[in-house]
Amino acid sequence: MARYGGFPGGGVPGSMNNLMKQAQKMQKQMAEQAKEFETKEFEASAGGGAVSVTVSGKRELTKVAIDPDAVDPEDVEMLQDMIMAAVNEALRKVEEANQAMMGKFTGGFGGFGF
Repeated sequence: MARYGGFPGGGVPGSMNNLMKQAQKMQKQMAEQAKEFETKEFEASAGGGAVSVTVSGKRELTKVAIDPDAVDPEDVEMLQDMIMAAVNEALRKVEEANQAMMGKFTGGFGGFGF
């Protein structure tokens, strides 16, 4: 009976040990990928390129470029909207890339905290 219960002689502890090793290996790979991901940069623009931004994988805004022709003192709101649109698009790109990276590890299984 011990054979099916996972006790000595049943072989299950070895399988559990292998499973733990695989989980540790996967965890290490995920940590390496996450660290590498943080160094990536994602760029987006708005207003036909009048405003462009760069966001890191850490979701930090690292660069903002504004075409001088986009600066109209009479229409500051349009410039603000373009900056916001560009930043939001760059952040969306970061999220999509992050989901794609994590999908490699989760194999499409959601709901496990990934």
